[in-house]
Amino acid sequence: MKTIKNNFVLVLLLSLTLFSCRKEEMEIIKPPQEEVLANSVADLLLRTATNDGSYDNILDGASCFNIKLPVTVIANGFEVVIETENDIDIVEDIFDEFDNDTDTLEIIFPITIVLQDFSEVSITNQAELNLAALNCSGENESDDDIECIDIQYPITASIFNQSNELIETIVITSDQELYAFLQNIDPDTIVTFDFPITVILFDGTTIQVNNFLELATVINDAADSCDEDDNNDPNDDDCDNCTTQQVTDVLTGCTDWMVDKLERNDEDLEDIYVGYTFNFDTAGNLVVATSGNTFNGTWSATGTGNNIDVVINVPGLPDVNDTWNLHEIEQQPGESKVDLRLGDDRLRFESDCTGSGGGGGGVDDTTLVNALTMGDWYITYFFDDVDETTDFAEYVFTFASNNTATATAPSGTTSGTWSTSSGDQTPLELNLNFGQIDPLDELAEDWDVLEVTNDIIRLKDVSGGDGSIDFLTFERNPVGGGGGGGGTTLQTILPDGIWFVASYTDDGDNETGDYAGYTIDWNSAGTVVATNGGSTNTGTWQVLSGGNKLLLNFSGVPFDEFNDDWDVLMVSDTRVELQDVSGGNGGTDVLIFEKQ
Repeated sequence: MKTIKNNFVLVLLLSLTLFSCRKEEMEIIKPPQEEVLANSVADLLLRTATNDGSYDNILDGASCFNIKLPVTVIANGFEVVIETENDIDIVEDIFDEFDNDTDTLEIIFPITIVLQDFSEVSITNQAELNLAALNCSGENESDDDIECIDIQYPITASIFNQSNELIETIVITSDQELYAFLQNIDPDTIVTFDFPITVILFDGTTIQVNNFLELATVINDAADSCDEDDNNDPNDDDCDNCTTQQVTDVLTGCTDWMVDKLERNDEDLEDIYVGYTFNFDTAGNLVVATSGNTFNGTWSATGTGNNIDVVINVPGLPDVNDTWNLHEIEQQPGESKVDLRLGDDRLRFESDCTGSGGGGGGVDDTTLVNALTMGDWYITYFFDDVDETTDFAEYVFTFASNNTATATAPSGTTSGTWSTSSGDQTPLELNLNFGQIDPLDELAEDWDVLEVTNDIIRLKDVSGGDGSIDFLTFERNPVGGGGGGGGTTLQTILPDGIWFVASYTDDGDNETGDYAGYTIDWNSAGTVVATNGGSTNTGTWQVLSGGNKLLLNFSGVPFDEFNDDWDVLMVSDTRVELQDVSGGNGGTDVLIFEKQ
């Protein structure tokens, strides 16, 4: 797109300057409006670049400024060091741990707040912070900043004087720089931008604009197109990215949902529904069963994001019937929750499985079948009392959707079968049988599924006799060709960065809050340090069984709770999910580390 620097425009303006004495004889032609920054467009850009302080309202209760990080707070008695915006979620998790407690937050002063114009103010106590918050608009009240659209940086601006002489070219790389630039523009200058410029809408959509008129139109259209979240409720954005397909996948992907929470008109009614199971299907049918009685009803989900309506209608069960708003979908290994709200009323379903709706770990049957039946697989780790991986080095495995399988080696092809079912220690197991031919006969087990991606399937089997554990790992490449069972991956990922405890449940009891504020530094030599201000826990770690086990040994409370050899459920660059099944009472502990 041409700008005012277009040769034609430059020549025209230069001519107007040099021959101004003849202007009464000439038609004065102004530069096209879309090529010069007008005051109205500058104001829209200024409002778009304004500092948005609403993301940390759980801390300061004010949308017109934010607290400069890092900051230390005490949430419900737990000290949390907030170093990034994502760390604010730790405070929300602590507040969400219990439904009926009183949440308290203490900020360790002094702090610095950043105002809408990016200037900074030192705050020494809570009274000063409260006073500063009074200068902000109230919750969900209209304000000047535009939060539903962002500029994709860098952008380039050129400044000309009234004689059309180029004064300066500036590269702008952030909202703060754009805000300062617009605030300091001399009224006697002409400003142009290098187009095209890309803008990003609240839903991640990008739009390319080619001049200032297009830019003004796009900003105006986007200004009121989203919820700017200018309130102090940290939970109201829990479903920003939820879809009707997701809630359908979760509700229909798990069976025997139970009523975990039911509040109507300030009455707790969940005890009435103990023993009731709710089963949803994709056709919109809902069947509720209890003590030989069955109730047939319907359900549906419509809308997007935080505005998804879930309609439940089961004749005979008026307490659950209504048009509910989807508040949150929470999934962890072995557990799913769907939280519905309607004003102060609440209905939360819970199931002891993880459906296919995504988020939070766990393996579902569809994911396993899709991965298993796509392409060739190689055994990169097989442990049966000793490492026997090399016995399978020549085999290529394929699994067909009709539950047949083949294992091909230079000596020939062996046929087998596979199936899935509920696991003993994990929600899902893979059953293999290739007959009695050595060494394939060793694979004839009901394998608990630890991890499934398109590139790796990790399995384990606990012997019903002596309790020994066998491990089996399939990967897309053979040993020596990019495989190796994942041990090297875990050993490399943990020392790379600083981690924290994202979730810890001890036999169903959520104890994540005990580890709030701790950062964990894994050393490649096998030592680990967890720190929280003045509190330090040291320990050791070791990857065992080809990456299928992580042995932890900490000294001191609360990290001594982790002292065990954990099954590795999932490994990524930023997340490690572990599980331990007690050999005594059969209780299951789940531990999740995430990288900061």
